[in-house]
Formats: sequence, structure tokens, C-alpha cells
Amino acid sequence: MSCVIPELLEIQDEIKQIRHLIHSQPELGYEEFLTSELVADRLTSWGYEVTREIAFTGVVAVLRRGEGSRKIGLRADMDALPIHENTTVPYRSKTDGKMHACGHDGHTAMLLGAAYALAKRSHFDGTLTLIFQPAEEGLAGARKMIQEGVLDRFPCDALFAMHNMPGYKTGTFGFRPGAFMASADQVDVTIRGKGGHGAMPHLAIDPIVVCASIIMALQTLVSRTVSPQEMSVITVGSINAGKASNVIPDSAHMLISVRALNQQVRDQLEIDITRVINAQAASYGATADIKYSADYPLLVNDPAATEFAAGVARGWLGEDQVLENIPAFNGSEDFAYFLQERPGCYMILGNGDGEGGCMIHDPRYDFNDEILMRGAEYWVRLVESFLNK
Repeated sequence: MSCVIPELLEIQDEIKQIRHLIHSQPELGYEEFLTSELVADRLTSWGYEVTREIAFTGVVAVLRRGEGSRKIGLRADMDALPIHENTTVPYRSKTDGKMHACGHDGHTAMLLGAAYALAKRSHFDGTLTLIFQPAEEGLAGARKMIQEGVLDRFPCDALFAMHNMPGYKTGTFGFRPGAFMASADQVDVTIRGKGGHGAMPHLAIDPIVVCASIIMALQTLVSRTVSPQEMSVITVGSINAGKASNVIPDSAHMLISVRALNQQVRDQLEIDITRVINAQAASYGATADIKYSADYPLLVNDPAATEFAAGVARGWLGEDQVLENIPAFNGSEDFAYFLQERPGCYMILGNGDGEGGCMIHDPRYDFNDEILMRGAEYWVRLVESFLNK
């Protein structure tokens, strides 16, 4: 896509090469050693104050200009997924079972492009903080960075992040104030019954039957205890029990995913899910060990920060390239932890909606290089607007 910032044009080929290099050497959460070294080396060479090894592999870079007191933070995630890549691109993953199936290679490259241009231009007055975060994919790298004091050491008045999104027209921006990404909780359940011979079930307490009953009962919670106007999802994604067809095992294990876009619904679901599991187990004479883990919170965009971010995009691209009040997503994102600490906005950038495309977390997915400069240019414009001289 076209770019008019000359400093970005200087580096656009290198940024594409960086994206391809990161894609070819995917690293899982807290293992982003090559990626973080590449990021830190580039930022250092461009004049940033760079701090490494926050949350193991996280990198924070700071650039100050003028005497302004305002401070803005931009975040990009760096980790890959444990997925075997099924593409034919020349830069495909060199590591079996790992790939950049969510576009974090592109997010990192876009922010590096913006970092170069902002260091060269110096058209702002204040402090720019770039956060290259590890372990977004289920390991809560954002939470760990915060626990290690990243926002105390590098204060920000507002924080912003961006995610590519297949299914939206290439290069369009999408915004939504308020709840934008669902919470994600996991329930780890062990049902303890009484093992026995498969031919004599009356002498046993079958934990598999208990699990079946729990699964069916859980399906009524969303349909009969949550308002139809509220989004919530309960999914039993894993059930493991027994090894033989004629043996009733002593126990069975389930993993359950719970998502919501309303904190009150989220809290009530924890109460109701726990009640249903215990009640169903007791009705069969079994017991339940329940570990309820609140993994990722709701991602809630600050309305004022979201309007500011959308205004920057509108002023640059026009109304037709900016989508406002887009539908919330059932997926989760640990940038939510940053937004619990500071106002800010999480937005999407269209990765393309053509035939043959696929969603993120798919082995066939690839980040769209056409939007690299679009995302980088947006970051430049956002920073210069926020830290306007």
C-alpha cells in the first residue's frame, strides 16, 4: 500500500526482510531469544535507550525529544504458536511444529519500521516507549511485564496496540470503544468416581458418565442463565479417561474454556459452572476437584483514547478506510492487562478479505506484506499527533 513518509520508504524493503526472517525462525512464548536480539540490536543502532530481558525476552525502547511531559506507549507481540506450518512461501518456518500463525512477525516488523522513522524524523515533543512483548499466546507475557514493573520504570500516559485481522479489507482500520475482546478463563476438572469392570457397572461409579452429564448440563448455562443480549461461550475442549473398553476408570479429567464480554456475566458463570459440576458429580455419588483459572481479563478500550486513535486514522485515510464500533471479538488478548493499568486502545488492521484467505491460528495463514507500511505509517502519525509539538 502507498506510503508518503520518506523515512519509511527508506526502510520498507528491510522491514519486509525482517518480517520474513522472524517468520522463518518462529519462537514460542518466553523463548523469543533470536527475535528479541534482532529487535534490540536494531533499536540500539537507531538511537533508542534499550532495556532487555524484561519478562525473560521482552524489550523496551525509549526515545525522548524536547521538553514535553507527555508519554505514549506502543506495544507489539513477538511470539509464535505451536502449529506446523502448511504454506509454500520461501520464508516458511524452519522449525517443525512452530509457526507465526497469528501475525506477530508482522506486528513486530511494523513497529520496528515506525521506530526507525520516528527516530529519523523527531517531529514530536515528549517520550515514546516501545514495548516488544513476549508470550502473548496464552502465557500472559503482558501480565509478567507489568509484575516486573515495566509501567513503573517506563511510565506512559496512554498505551496502544494493533492486530492484523483476516476478513477485513486490506489496510482498513477497525475500532471499538469499551469491551472489545472477551475474557478467557480455564476450568480444570477432575471427576473422582469408583473404578470397576465394564460388565458390572452397578459396582462402580463411572466418572465418564458423570462427565457426559456435566457437559450436557453446562450447555444450558449460556442458553438459560445468561441474557441473550450478552455474549458468552462455554466449551469443553478436552476429556480424558480410561484406556480400555471394558474397564471403568477411577477418574476422568476435563478442560473447559469460558469466555464472556461482560464482567458480571464472567463472575456469574464461575459461580454457576462450579455449582453445576459439583451438583452433577454428587448426583452420581462422585466428587469433583475444580481449579478455576482466570486467565485473560476483558479487553476494555478507553473511549477517549479510542476516539483519538480513530481520529488519527480518519484524518489520514478518510472515513471509508476507518470502521468504527465494529463487533467485539470472542477471542482474547493479553494487552487487556496493560489497559487495566493505563487508558488506551487496541485496534485491528485489515489483513484482506479475498478468496483463499484464512483466519489466524490456521496452518495456512500468512501475514499480508501489503499492510506492513500501512501499520508502520499509522504508528508514526499516532505518535506525532499524541506528542504534537
